[in-house]
Amino acid sequence: MSAEMKKRGMSAGVIALIVVVVLLAILAAAAGAVISTYNSLVSMETAVDAAWAEVENAMQRRMDLIPNLVATAKGYMTHEEKVFTEIADARSRMLSANTPAEMMEANQFMDRALAQLLAVSEAYPDLKANTHFTALMDELSASENKLFQERRRYNDAVAAWNVKIKQFPTVIVASMFGKTERPFFEARPGADEPPVVSFD
Repeated sequence: MSAEMKKRGMSAGVIALIVVVVLLAILAAAAGAVISTYNSLVSMETAVDAAWAEVENAMQRRMDLIPNLVATAKGYMTHEEKVFTEIADARSRMLSANTPAEMMEANQFMDRALAQLLAVSEAYPDLKANTHFTALMDELSASENKLFQERRRYNDAVAAWNVKIKQFPTVIVASMFGKTERPFFEARPGADEPPVVSFD
């Protein structure tokens, strides 16, 4: 074997080694990018879940107030059984909801039922003058404000999440690990309109 052949063999070995090192470096960089992106997704998904948990806490607080509110109102509103039935049905839906989508839908029914109760209570001055009812209404109002804030925080976290999983190259990692869009907590249709109440 001539020196030139040895030199070529050595050069081919060095080139092969360089190619292997470069490929390993590329694979390591790609793996690092995937790991970093995945960890970022985990952090954002956890933020969405934490925001949803706060929405659930606020909804639960409101749910805990409703039986006392209804019990107080029933003493004065003897002819409004339909309103109380709607509240009971809405509360039942809320308690049986298992997913965020089901809870959001049940929340819409609860919003309508509470709006009806509040509108009907306007026709009962003695009820409105009851200090227990007034205190419960104040607590309910505070709960509604807290729920509004938590829904907004949840929607902010969902917006950031939904944008992130659609961006390149995150979309590749997100689809590899089955990460999908989350639903926004939207106001029910007609939420900006007052309820129609009939005293017939």
